[in-house]
Amino acid sequence: MNEKELRALLSSVQNGSTNVDDALLKLRMKPFDDLGYAKVDLQRGVRTGTAEVIFGAGKTAEQITGIAGSMLENGQKTILVTRLDKEKAEQVRIQAAGRWQAEFFYNESGRIAVIGSCPKPDGIGRILVMTAGTSDVPVAEEAAVTAEALGNEVVRIYDAGVAGLHRLLAHLSEIMEATVIIAIAGMEGALPAVVTGLADCPVIAVPTSVGYGTSFHGVSALLSMLNCCASGMCVENIDNGFGAAYFASMINHLKGYREAEQ
Repeated sequence: MNEKELRALLSSVQNGSTNVDDALLKLRMKPFDDLGYAKVDLQRGVRTGTAEVIFGAGKTAEQITGIAGSMLENGQKTILVTRLDKEKAEQVRIQAAGRWQAEFFYNESGRIAVIGSCPKPDGIGRILVMTAGTSDVPVAEEAAVTAEALGNEVVRIYDAGVAGLHRLLAHLSEIMEATVIIAIAGMEGALPAVVTGLADCPVIAVPTSVGYGTSFHGVSALLSMLNCCASGMCVENIDNGFGAAYFASMINHLKGYREAEQ
């Protein structure tokens, strides 16, 4: 149960369509489901507004389906599974189609899956996801799918790095219209700094592990972004498209953000 569902429940008690005992029963839902190998946090949506997300790397397909099954049985309608390889995704898809009778979507590039239906966008604006190069797209797709599953309208602009600055400047209207921008780059990590100098909204920079030897698997891009002189940028961890999208979604759901700017 997230904040919207909690408000709907309390409103139904207020207008008399739900009695107090039924509402109390829903609110007394156990805080977590102990599966032995995992303790599924069933009240995270109430506390933070977003349900628990399953990190697929290091988990077996059986563990992933067990956790997802617990969440579905306890009323979760949309479940994200990140860092999910194709083989495990197929096993989860079979469970979704058979046992759960739930929708299933898998983005192979971003290694991310959505079990259940994605909500309609209810953010205050758009999240713009940009990459410097095509090699950064896997991280961008993890970010984009995460943002969509969290109820955001997403615009994608890929391969617009500073090695060909005209490619970036061709998208000034999208940059200016965004509520928050996720700028993703490997190599020297220059794209977020340039975008921050053009945008009037927060920019979330994501370094990727793309590059030659002295890129140090993304460390060079990370340090470059941390040393950016343009104000209005924050930096996520290397390859962390999910974390960037989660933060962007929080910004995009801040009521009155645009009004306060004006």
